[in-house]
Amino acid sequence: MRIALIGMGRMGRMIRDCAADRGIEVAAEFNTATIAQLAQCDRMDAVIDFSAPASLPALAAYVQRTGTPLVSGTTGYSDEEAARVNALGSYAPVAVSANFSIGVAVLKHLAAEAAALLPDFDIEIIETHHRMKKDAPSGTAKLLLSAVNPDGTHPTVFGREGFAPRTAGEIGVHAVRGGTVAGVHTVSFFGDEEELSLTHRAESHRIFAIGALKTAEKLKDAPVGLHTLDELLFARR
Repeated sequence: MRIALIGMGRMGRMIRDCAADRGIEVAAEFNTATIAQLAQCDRMDAVIDFSAPASLPALAAYVQRTGTPLVSGTTGYSDEEAARVNALGSYAPVAVSANFSIGVAVLKHLAAEAAALLPDFDIEIIETHHRMKKDAPSGTAKLLLSAVNPDGTHPTVFGREGFAPRTAGEIGVHAVRGGTVAGVHTVSFFGDEEELSLTHRAESHRIFAIGALKTAEKLKDAPVGLHTLDELLFARR
């Protein structure tokens, strides 16, 4: 299997190292300085993108031209940019996720089920990452928010200050930054005199790299269209 990597920061380098362990050839690498060269790249079995929104024009042109399956882990997209990424599913198999951890995929399921079973409980989401992470809240926190608030009917508060009490039905989302934390995400449900919390802790970015590679392996033979991690990683055999 031959893949192209876009974004050679920490995640890109980790994916490259893990690819070698899985017998996957990284045939091309691109960063912000070399992204224009993607226009000369031939079709791969998959392209994995962990870069930045600025790479989207070159990435979109490549997928439209070659039909290469796309695994997109880039965060920080605007609504318009996210829609453009999803639209690439008309040209190739595409999987988009803010987090390719298998454990986080399960956490999303559990959080959604808990929210449905505990409609009168207050919900709070807290995410913790290393000091160098740029976006807040994290893409994974937004993913979990969509799981517990799929219709967007609950008002969302990003952090709190002041003296106003918590309003009925609101969901709080909080970002913590420091040290070298790979990622901790907790969804808490607060009822009268009881609390339920679901937590995922990533001990290394390696789990995200392996998840992205597993997704690419599944996506290689998938039909054109948008595919979810549930479909690709958890399909019944």
